[in-house]
Amino acid sequence: MIIWLNGTFGAGKTTTAGELVKLVPEARIFDSEHVGYMLGHVQGLPELGDFQHWPPWRGLVVETASQLLGYLGGVLVIPQTVLVEQYWTEIRTGLEKAGIPVHHFVLHTDHDTLTHRIETDAVERQARQWRLDHLPDYRDALPWLGREAKVVDTTGIPPERVAQIVAAGAGTEITADE
Repeated sequence: MIIWLNGTFGAGKTTTAGELVKLVPEARIFDSEHVGYMLGHVQGLPELGDFQHWPPWRGLVVETASQLLGYLGGVLVIPQTVLVEQYWTEIRTGLEKAGIPVHHFVLHTDHDTLTHRIETDAVERQARQWRLDHLPDYRDALPWLGREAKVVDTTGIPPERVAQIVAAGAGTEITADE
C-alpha cells in the first residue's frame, strides 16, 4: 500500500510522513524527490525547470515504489507535491496497473499559515522563494486535487493528529502504544 501525501510546499507533508511511520506498522518513507535528483546527473536531459517534467521521473517513481514494496512489503509513505494532473494520472495509473493500492491525501492549510511556515523554515531557506512562487500553481491545482484525493486541513492541528487522521483515512492499523 502507498500513502501519498500531496499538497503545496510547507503544508506539512514531510513532518506528517515522519509521524506516520511511527504510527503505521511496517511503514517507510520513500522520498521520490531522490529519483529526480538521480536523473539530474544524467547528461542530455532537457532543462525543464522541474524534474517532474521528465517522463522518466514519473515512470521511475512507479517502478521504484513497486520494487520497494515487492522487496520490503508494508506501507510506503510518499511525501511528494504533484500539481500537474496529467503527471498524477500517470503515476496513479502505473501504481494501479502494478496492483498497488494508493491512498492519496492533500494536506492543506490556510494561506497565512502556509506563508508563515515557508518563510520561517530554517532547514530549507534556499527554497523559500521557489516555494512562495509556486503557491499560485497549488491554488490552480486544488480543484482536481479535491477530486483525486482526500483533503486534510492541517491548520492549527499538530502533526501527530494529522498523521492519525491520514492513517485512519487509509484504513491502516495504528500501533497500540499511540
